[in-house]
Amino acid sequence: MTRPEVEVRRSKRRRRTVSAYRDGDRVVVMIPASLSRKEEAEWVETMLARLEKSERRRKPSDEDLMKRARALSDRYLGGLALPESVRWVENQASRWGSCTPGDRTIRLSARLQGMPSWVIDYVLIHELAHLFEASHNDRFWSWVDRYPNAERAKGYLIGWSAAARLDPPPSEVVGDEVD
Repeated sequence: MTRPEVEVRRSKRRRRTVSAYRDGDRVVVMIPASLSRKEEAEWVETMLARLEKSERRRKPSDEDLMKRARALSDRYLGGLALPESVRWVENQASRWGSCTPGDRTIRLSARLQGMPSWVIDYVLIHELAHLFEASHNDRFWSWVDRYPNAERAKGYLIGWSAAARLDPPPSEVVGDEVD
């Protein structure tokens, strides 16, 4: 990964805290004006590492998604859902995720990246449940509802969709069609 452009902003009002945030392709690091150049350089490295770690957690790789899916299956679905692959896709504008039980593949909309992990976990569980229950019947929902944040995540996604002025999917709340 290439190092982003870094802008350091010194503040005379800032006494002890250091913070950083991403502004487009650039990272802004805010530090007290009293820090030496050496301390500045150390803090820039520290804050870049923290920011990268935070972004990795919010935007897991396909490999990380697969590990999460297996762990969620074990924890909430009795290990019954064993996907062949789990990956991010860019082509889902109206669904949060999709599942093809025949080849045991799960795809999550890249729009989920950056959302809270408990929301991503909910969509993963929803799609995992489709590996052994294709329709949205009571049995399907009883599996999905084993996830303690299911209702909260559904509400989050409904609110996000409303704020983005997106029409809700034709069936239920989240992209729940099986390919």
